[in-house]
Amino acid sequence: MRAGKRVAVEIEVPALYTHTRVTMPVQVIHGREKGPVLLLSAALHGDEINGVEIIRRVLLEKVVRHLRGTLIAVPVVNIYGFINKSRYLPDRRDLNRSFPGSESGSMAARMAHLFLNEIVAKCTHGIDLHTGAIHRENVPQMRALLDDPETERLARSFGLPIILNAGIVEGSLREAVEKTGVTVVVYEAGEALRFDELAIRVGVKGVLSAMRELRMLPGKPKRSTALVAESSSWVRAPQSGILRSMQPLGARTEKGSLLGVVSDPFGENEEPVYAPSHGIIIGRTTIPLVNEGEALFHVARFSRPDKIAGGLEEIQQEFDMDVIRPARKKRKRT
Repeated sequence: MRAGKRVAVEIEVPALYTHTRVTMPVQVIHGREKGPVLLLSAALHGDEINGVEIIRRVLLEKVVRHLRGTLIAVPVVNIYGFINKSRYLPDRRDLNRSFPGSESGSMAARMAHLFLNEIVAKCTHGIDLHTGAIHRENVPQMRALLDDPETERLARSFGLPIILNAGIVEGSLREAVEKTGVTVVVYEAGEALRFDELAIRVGVKGVLSAMRELRMLPGKPKRSTALVAESSSWVRAPQSGILRSMQPLGARTEKGSLLGVVSDPFGENEEPVYAPSHGIIIGRTTIPLVNEGEALFHVARFSRPDKIAGGLEEIQQEFDMDVIRPARKKRKRT
């Protein structure tokens, strides 16, 4: 492919049982100068759609015309889950637990093998865009294993106040790329099957900042002074009932502070939910109807949670001031 060109590629994946052909859409932008090869991927879980919109907006940015290196954009990896508004593939397997996959295994294994070998292996860096699961929302955050300096550099280049030093899950894309030498970080924000405007805007700005850090775009990156959470845990429902949440997403917690109350419909039997430690609520359930043991609040532990809370407020204020402008319509020539 010649320098300065943009091409669309359709990678064929297993057909539907109706004999309908299915492809994974990929767009490749090759800069005029040599440089890193960056993968932007989204909808690895088919119901996590914020990343699809982030990639769309990044590709429309004028600054991308000055790209150095190569950008490979895959807005919908799990095309089957995306069509069915589902996290999973038709075989009910999680694609992000099926890596490195195989050519002759389950459908999920074949999809993982295809994506890893035909796309990811050709890259030097990757940003995988995710949201919370269905009925769960996440505050904008980076997840990466910070033992590797290049991974930490890429994670910090997003400019977010929260980085979760997350261990690698077996079968995940991050585990698979460890053996290939590709540096991949994960951006988490928002909720499944919902467009979250703040999460999308923060994601677009973060991707562009990361590309500047890699010297793929002109301009200076917004390097983060983020505090790193070394651990996190979910606070679970002490009983079945209706949750009255007392704390918003991104709130700072003190050990033993009240997060919410779970009660029956009559209010006769109430159980308080307390924070297990000082920290920040980085994820929470969005549905108040809960069963005993269900995850309610995801609390990350930081040495200085007050600084994190301040950073989140700054992000909220910065992007709330923006105005969404409609795209201009092209005038027809008469």
